[in-house]
Amino acid sequence: MDNGLIERVQDEVAAVFGEIIAEAGLGTGDIIVLGASSSEILGQHIGKAGSREVGSAVIKAALGVTVPLGIYLAVQCCEHLNRALVVESACAKAYNLELVSARPVPEAGGACAAAAYEAMQQPVLAEHIAAHAGIDIGDTSIGMHVRFVQVPFRPSVKKVGAAHVTALKSRPKLIGGIRANY
Repeated sequence: MDNGLIERVQDEVAAVFGEIIAEAGLGTGDIIVLGASSSEILGQHIGKAGSREVGSAVIKAALGVTVPLGIYLAVQCCEHLNRALVVESACAKAYNLELVSARPVPEAGGACAAAAYEAMQQPVLAEHIAAHAGIDIGDTSIGMHVRFVQVPFRPSVKKVGAAHVTALKSRPKLIGGIRANY
């Protein structure tokens, strides 16, 4: 694998994480979900050309931003594991998450989820999560894992490798109508 590509992927991922964390006002104990396709990053069709090396680069960059800030990273698995999420055990305990029994591998879970499982201190798989924000690299559909109300965010980094990037932040619901004060 081209070292230049790996370095570029890490730089792009770190930049996107920095932007959404700032935009969403995330802090210690908050959760950010990541859905990423290493195949799409390499310019291939999702699920068809997974790369352990690219998955590891993505997770190294993501953890490099989130861990120092005390933000929990949740990494979405592919549909073969029903979009379960790799999280630290501490996150699962703090948010009382429902755990499932599986271990992601590149062929069932995806390269990024498998890399997250390897890189985290005490990884577990959670069935569902309601994250405060999320990043989608390669159109993996993370919306189901971000709490309502979801607000699209367009980071300045439009692609990681060849993969399209979108992001979501969340805000509390506005209730009460025209007489309410927010």
